[in-house]
Amino acid sequence: MRLYLASTSPARLATLRAAGVEPLAVPPHVDEDSLVSAVEAEHGPLDAPRMVGLLARAKAEAVAGKPHDGAPIDGLILGGDSAFLFDGTIYGKPHLPEAARERWRRQRGRSGQLWSGHWLIDHRGGRPGRAVGANAVAVVSFADPDDAEIDAYVASGEPLEVAGAFTIDSLGGPFIRSVDGDPSTVVGLSLSTLRDLVRELGIDWPALWNRG
Repeated sequence: MRLYLASTSPARLATLRAAGVEPLAVPPHVDEDSLVSAVEAEHGPLDAPRMVGLLARAKAEAVAGKPHDGAPIDGLILGGDSAFLFDGTIYGKPHLPEAARERWRRQRGRSGQLWSGHWLIDHRGGRPGRAVGANAVAVVSFADPDDAEIDAYVASGEPLEVAGAFTIDSLGGPFIRSVDGDPSTVVGLSLSTLRDLVRELGIDWPALWNRG
């Protein structure tokens, strides 16, 4: 059983590989900001679970029905998205060092929610079939790094392109005090949630194992 990952996230790819799954990564080319703005203009502000669910679905559907490397997609397509909810505000990737630094100075010593959305399409036989989705959430409690540590972390560049401006599986790990929930949720892909979705499509999780 082949899994197609509609994402360019190195963290999601590494998480799946560590769980024994070597997916085929397919860039979804979704303009996330424009999509969210359009939906909010019509239906009002999105909360964190609705937003990550919307974007996860959009990414998976952007890949469905299209060939990959000249061949039809034959397997499962997974779309994912993440956002960090802190003090009632949804945060994505900070992009700029100033934004990452400011976020860390506010969130150190405190907690927030990391939401991850998942959308899984049964694309066996080269055609879109049944689709299922679910969100996962984990509460992240931060340590209290001083300004020099925050500056060094921001200077590394790592927090600039990750939701919430932090990681738990790399340089940011020592600055995380605890995680309440599936830890892989914080990386951007809840493995336990994905297993539930795979089984909902009538497939046993070990069928996806393809790494030695």
